[in-house]
Amino acid sequence: MTKQIILVFLGGGLGSALRFLVTKYLNKAHFNIPYGTLTVNILGSLLLGIILGWAIKNNALNSNINLALAVGFCGGFTTFSTFAFENQSLLKSGDYLHFLIYTLGSIILGILAIGLGLFFSKSL
Repeated sequence: MTKQIILVFLGGGLGSALRFLVTKYLNKAHFNIPYGTLTVNILGSLLLGIILGWAIKNNALNSNINLALAVGFCGGFTTFSTFAFENQSLLKSGDYLHFLIYTLGSIILGILAIGLGLFFSKSL
């Protein structure tokens, strides 16, 4: 159990650090839509689909690699709380158009990215 916690911790730390860098770079342009958070959530969904698809295909859902990458890295890289906060900020400012674009785009693209990742994992 200790080894598993350390793997999730290390993967999560790497994912969080990379999320910080991506969002810092992409959100600094002051767009109305937070493209940094959108990007990490979509890329994280794609990567999660690939990892879980590979794990299902190889009967490795409980493997250490799956823990470090799917639970740790993808969990640290993606962020629902920031997504929710940014949506609240858009609503508070009365920017309903960008709220709808960001919310629906994130959900639809995230689901499509998971599906694409699962599709890609079939060839791994």
